[in-house]
Amino acid sequence: MTERKRKRIKKGMEWQRVDLHIHTPASRDFKESGITYLQMLQKAESQGLDIVAFTDHNTVAGYARMLGKIEELELLERMGRLRAEEKRTLEEYRRLRQKMLVLPGFEFTATLGFHILGIFSEEMSVRALEHILLRLNVPEEKVELGETEVGATTDVLNAYRIIAEAEGLVIAAHANSNHGVAMQGFGFGGQTKIAYTQDPNLHALEVTDLESRKRRRTATFFDGSKPQYPRRMHCIQGSDAHRLNYDPNDKNNLGLGDRATEILLPDVSFEALKEVFLGDDFARTRPYRPAEMPFDHIGAARQQGPNIVQSFHESLSRKGGRMHAILRDVVAFANTNGGTIYVGLSTNTKVKPVGFKDPDPAMAELHAEIQRMITPPININIDVQQTEGVRVVRVSVPKGTDPPYVLEGSKIYIRQESETSLAMRDEIVSLLKQALLKSQTPSPEETLQPPEAATAAEHIQAEAGEPGTQLEAPRTGVEIVASVERKDVLYHTMRDLRNGNEVRNVTRTSARKLWQYAIAQHEKEPLKDAQITWVGDVGLWQRYKRAGKVRYDLVGRDADGKQHVYYGVTDDGIHGPWKQLVGGD
Repeated sequence: MTERKRKRIKKGMEWQRVDLHIHTPASRDFKESGITYLQMLQKAESQGLDIVAFTDHNTVAGYARMLGKIEELELLERMGRLRAEEKRTLEEYRRLRQKMLVLPGFEFTATLGFHILGIFSEEMSVRALEHILLRLNVPEEKVELGETEVGATTDVLNAYRIIAEAEGLVIAAHANSNHGVAMQGFGFGGQTKIAYTQDPNLHALEVTDLESRKRRRTATFFDGSKPQYPRRMHCIQGSDAHRLNYDPNDKNNLGLGDRATEILLPDVSFEALKEVFLGDDFARTRPYRPAEMPFDHIGAARQQGPNIVQSFHESLSRKGGRMHAILRDVVAFANTNGGTIYVGLSTNTKVKPVGFKDPDPAMAELHAEIQRMITPPININIDVQQTEGVRVVRVSVPKGTDPPYVLEGSKIYIRQESETSLAMRDEIVSLLKQALLKSQTPSPEETLQPPEAATAAEHIQAEAGEPGTQLEAPRTGVEIVASVERKDVLYHTMRDLRNGNEVRNVTRTSARKLWQYAIAQHEKEPLKDAQITWVGDVGLWQRYKRAGKVRYDLVGRDADGKQHVYYGVTDDGIHGPWKQLVGGD
């Protein structure tokens, strides 16, 4: 048996170039003939890769063949029968495997054709890896064939669990494309899509549009700001190479390393790699750009602007209440869905960030104020990031486990889209109920039961839309569900469409900005049917811009024919039949 243990190369925190989706000649659909595994490693070196993973279809035969070739050469070496050319080959294998980390893995085809990458430590034996494939229901007679289709296997959620339990790295392959769990192009998906992309055993999404400049690229969809997808996902890219070199006649047929990711690691090891994907620092991965400036996470966040999971502040000086505004955001994010606060730059992308010449005192002051002013204690992370040649402070706030969080002993804030507001009575009650419920129920990992293959198929078919399906409201904006007049003042019950929370006794003067707008519209003359553009039971009343975002006032008819008006809906809340009406993700 060849010695596969590789000395960990400790370099300190450095960006390492990674391609975790590479096919070898062991995949039946590999596009080039006569390619050796040594040539593949040499190509990886020429591409500047530090970590590669061999991920053939439903097999680890390619990785095993490479090890077998090395073992054969080492045996000849021990017997003193190694020829000069074979000696050079063995030395080259040793040099390359010492220089870069070569990880074993596979691209598993789950039930209904979804593709999942399982990547493992180089310490894992081939036999153990094949046992995992058998547990995933890859037939024994097909475990070395490298075919994309191997019959009925295991469903997606079970596959995530089995790979994770085997201490593998679980990545949804080309999630936004063919055979991807994001189910793009299906036109449906609902709860299945949520489960497949938010499961706690899934570590990352591999996407093909990480470098896209489009506003609706996959990474921005899974950034934690979408109502149905609150868990932010690590998004990376890989070549999915089925050939050694790029095909000049087909731009989508990439060669090894042609689409890589850079990952900030303390050393080149599987353990360090996995630690990144188990963590919540999303600035430690970026698309590799061979001929451009490195990807700027802060710039990308700034282009997106403030939302429910991120905010921006030019400084943290006490003058003008800027420090207090940051503390309010910390409390609001902790009470809502977590988030990131950037200090040292405004949201105006045309203005160069101010940044900090010496951020350390600012970070220490901010950390001290958070500890002093916010209760109960919350484990936030404060660090420094670079953007446009300046240093800015980043505050990463997790979703709190012990809400409600309070500023100055009595002030409870929540985050509503891009605004931080004082929580109202019913919202405080809701926070307390959530905390109580969480203390009495098992964790999601304990309660989540993956569906069997047939159940998953039936679930997806049901989500395609059956006659008589109850219309769902949009997932952002607000609805006025009831109004009552007391002493010539109208009191309204507002429903937040993102989380379903209802707040009673809201008046026009006590309402927040969006609520004020909704109440003003509601208190005007009654809505006339002629003002609405209908498509079936959904209608568009008006489209407008507020705080730089396009918003919609929408109307829906329920099964009883009653009209519901939804105010201030953003593109994030558009789904199902609403897409046909106004477009959207």
